[in-house]
Amino acid sequence: MSNPDMVEAKSLPATITKITKNAVSGTFGGIAICLIGHPFDTLKVRLQTQSVINPTYSGLRDCFIKTLQWEGIGGLYKGVGSPLAGQMFFRATMFTTYFQTNEFFKRNKDKSGRLSTNQYLMCGMFTGFIISFVEGPIDLFKSKMQTQIIKAKQGLPTSYRNVFHCANVITRKYGIRGIYQALPAVWLRNIPSNACYFTSFEMSLTYMIPKGGTVADVPVSGLFLAGGIGGFLYWFITYPTDVIKSAMQSDASNVTKRQYKSVVQCIQTLYKEEGWKRFYRGFTPCLMRSIPANAVMLFVVQKVRIFLKI
Repeated sequence: MSNPDMVEAKSLPATITKITKNAVSGTFGGIAICLIGHPFDTLKVRLQTQSVINPTYSGLRDCFIKTLQWEGIGGLYKGVGSPLAGQMFFRATMFTTYFQTNEFFKRNKDKSGRLSTNQYLMCGMFTGFIISFVEGPIDLFKSKMQTQIIKAKQGLPTSYRNVFHCANVITRKYGIRGIYQALPAVWLRNIPSNACYFTSFEMSLTYMIPKGGTVADVPVSGLFLAGGIGGFLYWFITYPTDVIKSAMQSDASNVTKRQYKSVVQCIQTLYKEEGWKRFYRGFTPCLMRSIPANAVMLFVVQKVRIFLKI
């Protein structure tokens, strides 16, 4: 008879190894999506957060041209320090959380290890909740840097030299509440969006697995397609919640000076500005980014997982 304690002791190193491998695959995925997607994200955030009364940009093309004119190619990568450093840690956390949650549901599954649609939804929702504690501060520092150019062109003083200075100032002056500004809005976006993201990706993979095969047998084109579908649906279905998040994160760090006091009040204020159209500012660059960036990221993650024999 096997000793349960011995079985548990033997499984612990295997679990730690799997967690480490998932973290490594997520790290590589984070680098890939940041390098490809950040320029689109810069344009998206600037269009989302500019003034309705006195807009700096007339549209996507104007935002792109002015960014290059005023700041050069580096303007498209404004605030990239936080996402690049943060995306490696964030994606490592994201995919580790997601795949370890998968393991919980796979205990009584067959060799293929494929889950049901509802199980993938639950894995995605739980992942969205957990990663908000990592992604929230990353997005906050990035948004503060990306929107500084708008303030500068309006003659207002800028507060931060770079993204790391931004993080240091906010952390020092406002503490934990400062770095988690708009956390409820981050949850509002991340929980449903990650449920859509992972479920659509996984169900697409399930459809493309050859009979009797595994995910490793899905062709390269299939991995790119599944990743593109996941990325597209992540943003297409939940984009208005990202506008709300961006508005609340680009608001004043000082609580007493904030325009938006809550998620509900933010929604009401944004709707009064421009109706439903206000919730789709920056939608085009976001969708332009969503397919290639996520296709590459999920492709990289899956290939690294296969290479590491997870």
